[in-house]
Amino acid sequence: MIQKIFSLGLIFLAIVSCETKSTSRPNIVFIMSDDHAYQAISAYGHGLNNTPNIDRIAQEGALFQKGFVTNSICAPSRAVMLTGKHSFVNGKVDNIQDFNWDQDNFAKQLQKGGYQTAMIGKIHLKGLPQGFDYSAVLPGQGHYYNPDFIINGIKERIEGYVTSVTTNLALDWLKNKRQKEQPFLLLYHQKAPHRNWKPEEKYLTLFDDKTFDPPANFFDDYSNRGTAAKTQEMLIAASEEQIASAHGNGGHGRWGHDFKMRTDPYGNATGFDNELKRFNPEQRQAWLDAYTPKNDAMKAQNLKGKELALWKFNRYLKDYLRTIQSVDDGVGEILDYLDQEGLTENTIVVYTSDQGFYLGEHGWFDKRFMYEESLRTPLLMRYPKEIPAGSVVNQMVQNLDFAPTFLDYAGLPKPNDLQGASFRNLVNQKGGEWRDAIYYTYYEYPSVHMVKRHYGVRTERYKLIHFYYDIDEWEMYDLEEDPSEMNNIYNDPNYAEVQKELHLRLKGLRTKYGDSDELDQMHLKRYLSSGNN
Repeated sequence: MIQKIFSLGLIFLAIVSCETKSTSRPNIVFIMSDDHAYQAISAYGHGLNNTPNIDRIAQEGALFQKGFVTNSICAPSRAVMLTGKHSFVNGKVDNIQDFNWDQDNFAKQLQKGGYQTAMIGKIHLKGLPQGFDYSAVLPGQGHYYNPDFIINGIKERIEGYVTSVTTNLALDWLKNKRQKEQPFLLLYHQKAPHRNWKPEEKYLTLFDDKTFDPPANFFDDYSNRGTAAKTQEMLIAASEEQIASAHGNGGHGRWGHDFKMRTDPYGNATGFDNELKRFNPEQRQAWLDAYTPKNDAMKAQNLKGKELALWKFNRYLKDYLRTIQSVDDGVGEILDYLDQEGLTENTIVVYTSDQGFYLGEHGWFDKRFMYEESLRTPLLMRYPKEIPAGSVVNQMVQNLDFAPTFLDYAGLPKPNDLQGASFRNLVNQKGGEWRDAIYYTYYEYPSVHMVKRHYGVRTERYKLIHFYYDIDEWEMYDLEEDPSEMNNIYNDPNYAEVQKELHLRLKGLRTKYGDSDELDQMHLKRYLSSGNN
């Protein structure tokens, strides 16, 4: 009898021990939005909008000042995030090529290590996500209103606004679908604020009483840059001065798709009525009530030149910021749930975006370029067990580093082929050696927005970029003296030694990560033969 009791006691202790080990490992909530510029998070201090819930992550944890991507475009960035490998290694170099889900990713590793895993929202990678016990993802870009979701492989249309629907799906999984005794990984990924910036009904008139001043270089003439900056197709608008300048591009924002007009100021139908067809009657009426008076008032002003350009900038920025307000609401709901369930202390929360975005800098919207606004992404992180509240991280990290970081926190080994590094010791202020340069690639040209193929290196102070394929041009910037990257100093004799050093650093990084001119040509040939350009 004593032996039996003793045996039962051992079994009980073993169970308790397993549960303790399981629950002691941190949960991970990885929040990613799409095209969310760091300038549009109030914690970064640019004063454009107020994001109290996203800010809370930094206030209770850490704010990264130098978070960067390896390839500033949606699907490739997400592939890097999942695999911890550069685009030319994981195979997803552009939005056109398929992503191979059969390759390893950090969710698969966590799943094997005892984590319950879920992916909810936008991933922009074709195929059924692998490494997740539960998935509810948008097909492709998804829709802002009444979106379709593919839930564990089955397509379903859900009534409502996509940001709120994504949040509700995430909360439902947290509350009702996960196994409470297991540590969990939740990828909670919002579509917003991706183009074409359709705000939620409750925010349709937010900022109507405000006029935003554009960035100082909004009317950039690209006189001290190369061909790539002059021939892009990312202009929000064009003043008469811009149209008359050497680059010759008009604005690339569209009256319907981007500026929400059913007819343009010249009386032409824009096609926006087709986008309104997805709305239910109540949603459509709310939109018409909000935008018709604003659009009529604009048309009555008969704006031209600079004034028209500034109107377009304000319409774009306001709609962009309105969509972010709903994202911030969703973050607040997730954080509140963690608090209510007593999960905050043992849960890592990360907020980031798949890349940065231009909010009028250089006159642009979109991303793609290696210039700072596109290269740099917001990154905020909270983990009360390790990260002191109000921390600031100034070292250069990349989306390449998420996979090894999460595996590190989970106590799982880092696969040898991962190219990123865990930034755990940076954020918990233990220090140690860290990189002093990052490597970047971009491949999707010729295509929408016409940003030329390029690669480059960024150090703490300098940046070297090589544009190739139909041009062969180099650009170099001193980020300390020229943070807005207005003056290409590649041929400046005062920087000859710096140029030489940057070429060596670039060559070294390409060798380290396994990139080459031969690979560039292979990807180019494959892209051109695909017929999608």
